[in-house]
Amino acid sequence: MIGIPPELFDEVDRLASTWESEDKIQRLWSGDTSIWSGSTEGQQLGWLRIIEKQRRNLDSLLALKRDAEDSRFERAVLLGMGGSSLCPEVLRQVFGRMSGRPDLRILDSTDPAQIAATEKAIDYQRTLFIVSSKSGTTLESNMLARYFFERVSTEFGSDVGDRFVAVTDPGSPLDEIAVTRKFRHVFHGWPNIGGRFSALSNFGLVPAAVMGLDISRFLDRAEVMRARCGATTPVRENPAAMLGLILGAAAKEGRDKITFIASRSIRSFGAWLEQLLAESTGKGGTGLVPVNGEVLRYPELYGEDRCFVYLRDKRAEERDQDAAVKRLEEAGFPVVHLSLTDSYELGGEFFRWEFATAVVGAILGINPFDQPDVEESKVRARRFTQTYERGGEFPNEKPLACEGNILVYGSTSTGEASEKGGTGPSVTQVVAWHLRKIVPGDYVGLMAYLERSQEHVKMVEGIRDVVRCRLRVATCADFGPRFLHSTGQLHKGGPNTGVFFQITCSDEVDISVPGEQYSFGVVKMAQARGDFEALVNRNRRVLRVHVTGSVLKGLQQFAEIVDDAFIVNTGL
Repeated sequence: MIGIPPELFDEVDRLASTWESEDKIQRLWSGDTSIWSGSTEGQQLGWLRIIEKQRRNLDSLLALKRDAEDSRFERAVLLGMGGSSLCPEVLRQVFGRMSGRPDLRILDSTDPAQIAATEKAIDYQRTLFIVSSKSGTTLESNMLARYFFERVSTEFGSDVGDRFVAVTDPGSPLDEIAVTRKFRHVFHGWPNIGGRFSALSNFGLVPAAVMGLDISRFLDRAEVMRARCGATTPVRENPAAMLGLILGAAAKEGRDKITFIASRSIRSFGAWLEQLLAESTGKGGTGLVPVNGEVLRYPELYGEDRCFVYLRDKRAEERDQDAAVKRLEEAGFPVVHLSLTDSYELGGEFFRWEFATAVVGAILGINPFDQPDVEESKVRARRFTQTYERGGEFPNEKPLACEGNILVYGSTSTGEASEKGGTGPSVTQVVAWHLRKIVPGDYVGLMAYLERSQEHVKMVEGIRDVVRCRLRVATCADFGPRFLHSTGQLHKGGPNTGVFFQITCSDEVDISVPGEQYSFGVVKMAQARGDFEALVNRNRRVLRVHVTGSVLKGLQQFAEIVDDAFIVNTGL
C-alpha cells in the first residue's frame, strides 16, 4: 500500500469514498467514458489488457532476442520519438548493456551534432536499426530512417533491409515500407494503445528483447501489479488508484508541481513519467506539472505548490537522500514513497503509473489519452520548412538585443526593458525583464534545441539550478525536438504558469535529409520557430535565446547573463 501524506489525507479520503460509492474502478476497466470527458477514451484502453496479449506474443519476442544475439550485432540504434523512445531509454539506463547483447542507443533528435555523435559511436557492420513509430508517419523517425537506410545502402549495397527492424501499427506507411524493403523483423503495435501508454507493448518490449532482458520475468512483474489493480479490488487496496487519487488531491490543493526524487539507479524513469503526466493531464488549462531532475535542496527553497514522489531503490545506500526527504516531510511537504527491490519491478511501475494517470484524468475531468495541442507546433513547423524550401531561408526576425554570441528574440513588449532614450536594451536587461514575469506558483522551462551531450546537459542544469534557488520556483529542462512529443502538450494546453526560455543554436555542422532540399538543422530550426510561434499564440511567456558559434561557449555566456540579470533585478 501507498502511505497517504498527512497533508493530503482529508482530500484523498473524500476522493476514495466517492470512487467507492460510484464504482469508478469497475467503470474504468469497463471503458465507461463518463468518468472522464465522455469522449473517445474507450478507444484507447488497450494498455489495460496488453500483458496477456504480450504473453501470447512471447515466442516472437524470444525469437528476436535469440536473433540479435546469434547475429553478433554489437550495437542497436533505436530511431523514435516520445512514447517510442522514452521507455527503451529507461530500460537501457537502468539495465545497462547485458553481456553478449547489443548495446542499445537511442536517437530521438533532429540535431545534426546528435546524429553525427551517434554515427561516430557505431560500426555499420555490427549495428541493427530499430525504426519505431506508432503512426508510421512521425517526421523525425521517418527522416532518420531514410538517412540511415541510405548510409547502410552505401556500405552494403542491396542487403539493407536485413539490418532494420520496424515497430509500428499494422497497415501504417512504415509497415508498408518495412515489407517492401524486406526488413529483418516487423512488430506491430495495437491501435487502441496510445504512444505514451505503450511501454508494455512492442514499443517497449522489442528493444528490451534486443537488449537481452528476460521478457517473461518483466511481464510477470507487470502482471503482479495489474492483478493488484483489478476491477474488483477495493479502492483503498489498489496501489495505482491510490497513487492517482493522491496526485489528483495534490492538484486540487494547488500542489500541481509533482517533483520526482529518485535513486541514481532508476533516475531515468523520471523522463518517462514526465511525458506520461505532462502529455496526459496538461490540457484544457489544467494539469500536473512533472518536475524531473532537479537537484534536491533544503525545504526553504520549495513553495506550497510542490508534491514530491520518492522513487527508492531498496538495494542502494541513499542515506543523504533519505535524510533530505525526511527534512521535506518534517517541513510539511507531502511525499509519496515508492520502492523497487530489483530492476524488473519496473514492469509493474509502468502499469501502476499508466493506471494512476488515467485516474488523475478522471479527477480533472479531461481525456488523458489525447494530445489536442501538439499538432499546432507541427503545422507551424511544416510551414517554416516549406518557406525555407521556396526561398532558401526562414522569415526574417529582428532580435531584441545581441551580446557576444547571444541574440534574444521575443514579443515587442519585451522591449520595455530598453532604457529610455538609449540605443536599446542589452541582452542582460531583456533576460532580467523576462525573469521579472515569474511569480509564485509559476514554473520555469528551459527548452534547448541542442545536442544532448553531457557538457550541454550540465550547463543547462546549472542555469536551471540558479533560477530555482534564486526564485524558489519549480524548474524543468528538456531538449528539443524530443520534448515536443512529451511536455510540449503541457506547455501549450496546460495552465498558463510556465515561463519559458527557448535555446537555439547555429549548427556548426549540418547533415542533408535524403531526397529533400533541406537539412536536419533546417528541420530542427523550423520545429523551434514553429513551437515558439505556437507558444506566443497561446499567450505564453517565452523568450528565445539564440547561440552563434560554439554552443558550449554560448551556454557559458548565457549562464553569466542569467547571473547578471538577477543583479539587475534588485531584490530577487
